[in-house]
Parts: sequence; structure tokens; C-alpha cells
Amino acid sequence: MLRVIGSAWALLLGMMFLMVGNGMQGTMMGVRGAIEGFTTFELSLITSAYFLGFLGGSRLAPDFIGRVGHVRVFAALGSFVSAALILYPAVTYPWAWILLRIVVGFCFSGLYVTAESWLNNAASNETRGQTLSLYMIVQMLGIVTAQGMLNVADPGGWMLFVIPSVLVSISFAPILLSVAPTPSFETTKNMSLKTLYNFSPLGFIGMFLLGSIFAAQFGMSAVYATQVGMSVGQISIFISSIFVGAMLLQFPIGIMSDRMDRRILIIGVAVGGALAAAFGWMFSGQFWPVCVAGFVLGGMSNPLYALLIAYTNDYLEPDDMAAASGGFLFINGLGAVGGPVLIGWIMTTFGADGFWLVIIVLMSAIGIYGGYRMTQRVSLYVEEADEYEPVPYAPVTSAGMAIAAEVAQEFYTDADDEDENWGWGSDLRE
Repeated sequence: MLRVIGSAWALLLGMMFLMVGNGMQGTMMGVRGAIEGFTTFELSLITSAYFLGFLGGSRLAPDFIGRVGHVRVFAALGSFVSAALILYPAVTYPWAWILLRIVVGFCFSGLYVTAESWLNNAASNETRGQTLSLYMIVQMLGIVTAQGMLNVADPGGWMLFVIPSVLVSISFAPILLSVAPTPSFETTKNMSLKTLYNFSPLGFIGMFLLGSIFAAQFGMSAVYATQVGMSVGQISIFISSIFVGAMLLQFPIGIMSDRMDRRILIIGVAVGGALAAAFGWMFSGQFWPVCVAGFVLGGMSNPLYALLIAYTNDYLEPDDMAAASGGFLFINGLGAVGGPVLIGWIMTTFGADGFWLVIIVLMSAIGIYGGYRMTQRVSLYVEEADEYEPVPYAPVTSAGMAIAAEVAQEFYTDADDEDENWGWGSDLRE
């Protein structure tokens, strides 16, 4: 672990600053939007706009990098992000925020691709699993830290938009001044959505539904918290609870994933998320019970992303894994674009508690569909009995971009080829 930190500390530090900046602006949309008098549906469109831009950037950023190189793309996109963050409080109109969010989402996707290319280049076969784990932990820590920084200034002023702009600008320094050589960039081969669905209907449908859940956690949770009367400090704690749960429960769920039929675990995790949302709905407006619900929900939903990828990889050849992961990123993004609009409409119709109701339905749908799929396909545990060795679980989250997914796939392949346990086990603790 120390060797990984020593070789990639600049990249990880830069990504930490990026995630703090992104986490702050994500939460501030809900808080400041309420102050400006935006409706719930308008805020849902603003939330969706980020994921729409993010989805477009994930498809186009690799082409930009191939044409002009990592350094120019990173500097250009970072400049646009800093400018957009400053403009939020200057043009407080829903249509303007929608456009700015599309720009920010597009640029952040390109920033992730660029930074993660360096990270992938810095990792060796021996450190790839640890590097991926550490990268995901840094992402979560950045988002949690962002929530704490919401308390340093008045959300009705400029300062909470200036701070993430500065942090995004600072994040360029350790990455652009890194002594590591500029990595080569090769786009992942494509896999049609139909082919991906045929490999794993459960992974395909589950990933789409999960995109809507992630969008709710990242964007609409602050809107919900504002509507039930939480203070800025309480909102930051509530949202932090979601990501702390995501970070801590990766460990036990990852260990269980490599030791049992993953479909059973996927169903169990989805049901656990639905029960957590039901608990939040029952005690809506009561601060600490809602935080407990957020903790469990985050701890169920985020590992579910990696579970669906790992389950699908059990049926793939190593050469197809990166393409499948790229397809899942796209499917997850489609769900994230539509999710906030659905939740915004439900919250407008039924009130703030609609936030929990939509998550209950979506999580339950994943669990029910998982149960149905168990009746349609015999488990590899049954088909191959003692000969079956599952692809190791890797802590991939939806915040990662295509390059992080490729790191994970190389991690899977290396672990399979070398017959070693690269997961959240002994190697990570050393």
C-alpha cells in the first residue's frame, strides 16, 4: 500500500481535490436552488443535466485526448469547470443552471478520463488491485469532505461556489506537474447493447435502474433534505452518511461476493436497500433515523454497482470485460439522466417523501428481477460445481470513468491469470 501511495500520490491528491469540488457543487445545487425559489421539478432537470453532460463527455473525451493529448484536454476542460462554478450564483435562472450543469458534467467526465489514464499508467500488475481500491476510497473521502465544507459560509452567497472552483483549479497542479510520462490512450472496443443484454439480462437491467438510484443520492438527496427542513449542517451530515456507508460496507460485501452465488447477494443487497429506504420513509423528517437510512442505503447501492459488473464478468472472456464495463457505464448513465426527472415529478406530486418511495420501488425492482432471473438461468455454482472460480470482486463505483473500469478489468484478468486473491483482502491491509 505504501508503494502505491509513493508512486501515485500526486494523482490521488489531484483526484481528491476534484471530488471535493464536485461534491460541493452537487449538493449546493439543491440548497441554493431552494433559496432561489426553484421548483422541485426544475431542480430535477438541473440534476439530470449534469448526467446528460457526463454521458456525452464519456463518449467524446477519448476522441479529444487522441487528437490533442492529455495535458491540453485536462487544462481546457478544467478551465471551463472553474468558470462554470463561478457563474452559478451570477445567473440564477433554471435554464442557465441547466446549461451550466451540462457543461460541468461534460468537463468532469473528460477530467476523470485524463486523470485516470495517468493512474492506470502508474499502476503495475502487482499493485493494480491496491491502486483501484485506494482510488475508490479517495473518491469517497473527497465527497464526504465536501459535505463538511458546506458549513464554512452562507449558502446564499458566493463563497461556497468560489471554494469548489479554487479546488478544481488546484487539482490540476499535482496531475500536470507529475513526473510520470504521458500515458498512451487506447479506446475500448465497443460491445452492442443487445450483446451485453444477452450476456447478462440481470446486469443490464440492474445497472439501468441503479443509475436512477445513484442520481437520486447525488443530486436529489439535498433537495429532499431542504424540503423537510434540515439546516445546512444537517444536510451535509445526511449526505455524508450515504457515502460513508458506501465506503465502509464495500469490505464485507466484497468478501461475501467471492464466496457465494452472486445473484443471491445481489437480491439481498437490493432488498436491504429497499428496506433502508422504507425506514427513511417511515421516519422522514427525523434527522438521525434518516441518516441511518442514508448510511445503509449508500452501503447497499454503491457495492451493488460492482456486484453487477462482477456477476456479468463471470460469463465473459477477459478480452470482452472492458467493452462490457464501458457498456454498463453508458446504461448506468442513461438511468441517471432519467432518474431525477422521475423523482422530481413524484416529489412534486406526493411531497418530499416521494424521494424515498422511488428508491423503494427501484431497489425492489432489482431484487424482484434478480429472483426472476434465477428461474431462467442455472447458476455457475451449480453448473460447474467445484470447478467454478468466480471473477474476483473489485470496488468499482459509478463515479469512475472508462479508464477506471479498464483498471478494474485488468485487475480481474491479472487475478484470474495469477490465481491470487486481489480483492479487499490481505494485500490491501499490508
